[in-house]
Amino acid sequence: MNCLIIGYGSIGTRHAGILTEMGHDVSIVSKRNITGFPCYKSIKKALKRKRFDYVIVSNETSNHYNSFLELNKLKYAGKILIEKPIFAKTCLLSRRKNKNVFVGYNLRFHPIIQKLRQFLENKQLYSVQVYVGQHLPNWRPRYDYTKCYSAYRAKGGGVLRDLSHEIDYLNWLTGGWKRLAAIGGKFSDLKIDSDDTFVLLIEMKNCPVVCVQMNYLDYTGRREIIINLNNASIKADLINNTIETNGQTEKFAVEKNLTYELLHKAILNGNFDNVCKFKDGLDVLKIIRAAEISVKKRAWVNRSSLKPVI
Repeated sequence: MNCLIIGYGSIGTRHAGILTEMGHDVSIVSKRNITGFPCYKSIKKALKRKRFDYVIVSNETSNHYNSFLELNKLKYAGKILIEKPIFAKTCLLSRRKNKNVFVGYNLRFHPIIQKLRQFLENKQLYSVQVYVGQHLPNWRPRYDYTKCYSAYRAKGGGVLRDLSHEIDYLNWLTGGWKRLAAIGGKFSDLKIDSDDTFVLLIEMKNCPVVCVQMNYLDYTGRREIIINLNNASIKADLINNTIETNGQTEKFAVEKNLTYELLHKAILNGNFDNVCKFKDGLDVLKIIRAAEISVKKRAWVNRSSLKPVI
């Protein structure tokens, strides 16, 4: 299939390599001169020149919204994958245009998240604790962290958006959120103006107590989940790829690009059950917005109290 990647930073480069290895023809939209792939300076020029089956929006988060609007304006009717988070802030858009639009929360396809999804289905949970931390200067070794989008609030950076995989899979696994309280901001000496630490306390439909801690500060790099329910206690480690259930540990073999490959295959083959859909991506933005409101007001924020933002 013909695939168009809008934006050729670290994640755009990764998508290009994966889709090429999968046997697809890849083109790029970038203002830079890119070697190895056909490259266009604008979305309009790319769509005018060639028919694309699949478009990946992987430019800076702050540009996702305008790229999506341009694709709609140009009447692009194929499948669209927008990298996470879907946009920098919540918005109102017609559902009619969005049935083939998906969000790049590839961790839904991690074998551990898949196993948790099956195990927890129709179960009432007592508590969930999630921790994700990554030292920002070490995250993308080839790039100066002070110049990447993560460092700038205006470009859609900050842990709430950058590490929103956790928000998405929690919302997916626990039936959706009801209310939350949060504390967070920039507390370190990192040379950034975006938030480097956030803690969320969330009441979910299927779990009364969910705690999420995320940061740009952890030198080790961790991604862990602890779940308690009436017949089991589970500890999942998405870095070491293990699940420990009531003291019994299971190890998973997870290749570096597996979750991305499974995400692309699901979308291209029309198997959307596990894919983050457009409305789910917008719901993650609502949680992010609620967390920011909570920090500002120092209060709980109910989902029902959020007013739409255009």
